[in-house]
Amino acid sequence: MSEGLPPPRPSPHISKLVPYQPGKPIAEVRRELGLSDVVKLASNENALGPSPKALAAISRAAAQVHLYPDGSCHELRKALASNLQVPPDWLVFGNGSDELIHLLGLAYLQAGHEVLVADPTFVRYEAAALLNQASCQRVPLREWEYDTDAMRRAVSSRTRLVFLANPNNPTGTYVGADGFAALVHTVGPDIILCVDEAYFEYVDAADYPDSLDYVRRGYNVIVLRTFSKIYGLAGLRVGYGIARPEIVA
Repeated sequence: MSEGLPPPRPSPHISKLVPYQPGKPIAEVRRELGLSDVVKLASNENALGPSPKALAAISRAAAQVHLYPDGSCHELRKALASNLQVPPDWLVFGNGSDELIHLLGLAYLQAGHEVLVADPTFVRYEAAALLNQASCQRVPLREWEYDTDAMRRAVSSRTRLVFLANPNNPTGTYVGADGFAALVHTVGPDIILCVDEAYFEYVDAADYPDSLDYVRRGYNVIVLRTFSKIYGLAGLRVGYGIARPEIVA
């Protein structure tokens, strides 16, 4: 091997990325600080854990870990399609919602395109833009709530993806039905509105929008959901998206 050579450099757009800093695992904190009891709040993990039925299903499946999984997620696809009342081919599955966010970037972004997000919001949206040489347009929250009027004004001819965490991570605030409808009707035929509903099961507000209704009506909307939060299955990394097959095929 040659000595003294400089290391290869990544592509310039990759160099702009700031590494994601996840919450430290409990075991690591125990080792570092010599603690026995640690309560972790950094990653919004479900402290109650999964359902006993989920644990039983995991136990049954453990005997088959030497086999590759069903890439089509047939059983999960069938169950979710029935539960959500959508056709099975409207569903796409990922290694958590994170993977689907990055797949959207791979599929729909290139140099010169723009991603529109709130600020602050989930950091993975900006990463999806930068990984694909697109720029990220941030619209500040107003009093910690979404400013949908400002977001609508920020849509440009370069916009290709609008990411909306509803409710927002990290603020917990949400876009109501009226603001959501206005935003949906702003996006043009070249734009996809990605609604990240990782925490939607926790919302009980009467004016929380029915995002799936817009999917069913043919709008350029994809809804992302996950089994990581309310179902307590973060370690399994099961996320899914709902959209017309023209978007997710």
